[in-house]
Amino acid sequence: MKKYLLPSIKLTVLLLVLLAGIYPLIIAGIAKMAPGKGGGVTVTHNGKVVGYENIGQKFTDDKYFWSRPSTVDYNAAGSGGSNKAPGNPDYLKTVAERIDTFLAHNPDVKKADIPAELVTASASGLDPHLSPAAAYIQIARVAKARNIAPEKLKQLVDANTQAPVLGMLGPSTVNVLKLNVALDELK
Repeated sequence: MKKYLLPSIKLTVLLLVLLAGIYPLIIAGIAKMAPGKGGGVTVTHNGKVVGYENIGQKFTDDKYFWSRPSTVDYNAAGSGGSNKAPGNPDYLKTVAERIDTFLAHNPDVKKADIPAELVTASASGLDPHLSPAAAYIQIARVAKARNIAPEKLKQLVDANTQAPVLGMLGPSTVNVLKLNVALDELK
């Protein structure tokens, strides 16, 4: 037994030092070199921090582009999806309510034209991005609420559309918080 006990203790101490000491320090060091220095990239408006670039925000006013729904009410301390199957009656009821709300605020949109991401939450519940199509479909509502020409809003969406990484990895996306900050900065 002594033959196995001493090597086991040595291995435990070695792994403790490596995995609970050295590895976290290396990861923290790498994070300090990243944008935001490991604390997240903030978005500012008029010199005030209004949110984080990679955490979704809640927008429900007609004068703003709406974000993707969140099952955690955009609480970054507890991200998560609904974990309900696509055929779950509670989930279907929630999605139907979101569709009804969207259509009430966007009367010119047909139900079949609503992008799924506007009525379904992401796995984390904190997705800050929409597809350009999900932003375009909201232009009429925002234009009417702000009395801005729809063409000007389309240009704003286009200017805030991020291309896929390296031009081919992933879809084009629009950061909703950045888009709404740019919208507030329009004169």
